[in-house]
Amino acid sequence: MVNFLTSGESHGKQLTVIIDGFPAGYPFDLDKLNFQLARRQKGYGRGGRMKIETDRVEILSGIRNSKTLGSPITFAVKNKDWENWTKIMHPVDPISADLNLKEKRLAYETTYPRPGHADLSGGIKFNHKDFRNILERASARETAARVAVGSLLRQFMEYFDIQIASHVVSIGSVELPGDYKLPEIDELREITENSEVRCVDKEIEAKMIAEIKDAKKKRDSLGGVAEIIVKNLPAGLGGFSQPEQRLDSLIAAAIMAVPSVKGFEIGLGFQSAKIRGSDVHDEIFYKKDSNPRKKDFFRKTNNAGGIEGGMTNGEDLIIRAAAKPISTLNKPLQTVDVLTKKACEAMVERTDNCVVPAMGVVSEAAIAIVMANAFMNKFGSDNLSEIETNFQNYLKTEY
Repeated sequence: MVNFLTSGESHGKQLTVIIDGFPAGYPFDLDKLNFQLARRQKGYGRGGRMKIETDRVEILSGIRNSKTLGSPITFAVKNKDWENWTKIMHPVDPISADLNLKEKRLAYETTYPRPGHADLSGGIKFNHKDFRNILERASARETAARVAVGSLLRQFMEYFDIQIASHVVSIGSVELPGDYKLPEIDELREITENSEVRCVDKEIEAKMIAEIKDAKKKRDSLGGVAEIIVKNLPAGLGGFSQPEQRLDSLIAAAIMAVPSVKGFEIGLGFQSAKIRGSDVHDEIFYKKDSNPRKKDFFRKTNNAGGIEGGMTNGEDLIIRAAAKPISTLNKPLQTVDVLTKKACEAMVERTDNCVVPAMGVVSEAAIAIVMANAFMNKFGSDNLSEIETNFQNYLKTEY
């Protein structure tokens, strides 16, 4: 199993991630990893921070000559914005006395918690009244490190021809029609990479952008829904014997840990609660020598979204994640100064208007981590050669 730990503050020197348990012998591609980091930074509605940063990974350990060693892998993602924050965020030196007006606001006007953010709850938890100590780590900037991990695991999955993609279903009140048809995964990727909001429909895309523009004009923010798809999964990943083995539970935990995500569903999801079982469950068919990953069983529908009984059934994994509007508003909401206990307006940080396209990319990474671990759990070893042998034996074995 692959475990990882991220560290770093939003405006600190860097984000760092240590990954343990990744198998030896994998032919790692740094360009592919950096491409995923660049995807996370894109999307209409992103704020000024993305104009400063050009996220790239520096490899500090665990990889030699572009092959994984089996030892812990360490990645670092430098924060270019650190140079603008050293007077405020230095790990040893006290806050500088030489601050301009903007820096003084950022350094000292930090006692007005933002509704919807971690400020107040985190302050109470850690006994901080300077919410800079909370918001720096609670920031979604951390997801750059998570995407770096997910990109490594994604490359591992792609080695076994398991493909991941996402697209935006809705932003604010604008959404794709319920009967939309997605193109094949390669075309889906091409379309979404050329869309400012990662939408497959040009007309809907234009309406989404207009919705974001209107919210920005009113100094407000927007949420929305992204759909994530994983293709070519073998049947039988995951388990049912214990709660922590169930893939739907693990996927839910990973997606709900993405900042701003407030809702999650697999397949029909909440819609399945409104209709009868005969219209929900996917009938099973068989065609010999059709698909060894599914042991030649198949479904004509995929309402289950690729998961039954906590395990993959060989159909596409279909997941949707719903993100709330971002918590920091340029038209601040009412709050309370935790020092004086008097009513005031919430503090304002540099912020995005809409992060739904980026949320989809982060969710891809989160799912890649879960699914790669499930794959290694079934076929795993500590080196790629043995994993490949185990997987090929699975494909050859008749059921």
